[in-house]
Amino acid sequence: MTCAGDDGAEPNADLWATDDESRPDILALYQRARAHSDATIEALPLDGLGHVPWWPDDRNEVTLHRVLVHMIAETNRHAGHGDIIRELIDGAVGLRQDNDNMPPGDREWWDSYRQRVERSALSGGRPV
Repeated sequence: MTCAGDDGAEPNADLWATDDESRPDILALYQRARAHSDATIEALPLDGLGHVPWWPDDRNEVTLHRVLVHMIAETNRHAGHGDIIRELIDGAVGLRQDNDNMPPGDREWWDSYRQRVERSALSGGRPV
């Protein structure tokens, strides 16, 4: 499984499951992440400082409170598919006009990326 901070990982590598990742693998990763999150929240105060290495240098030192607020917003946006609805309305993508939070890529890269994600989704974890 690839994570956002992994060296050499392509942009968005942690946002979709590849053909070689099984449902049990994905669920096990989720359970490990949930357990780690629960332990972190239990152990640290809300003003406890942490570091998100893949965030820009000027804002990668954050409090637990900031990370929790960020994750609530991310879950709301993505689990509710608000980002898809937004894109369908006017074609805009990303977080905000002044910070889209999108990895770089031209139209050709995004078309290729979408096709790979779609192929993987359609295969349902079975090699295509």
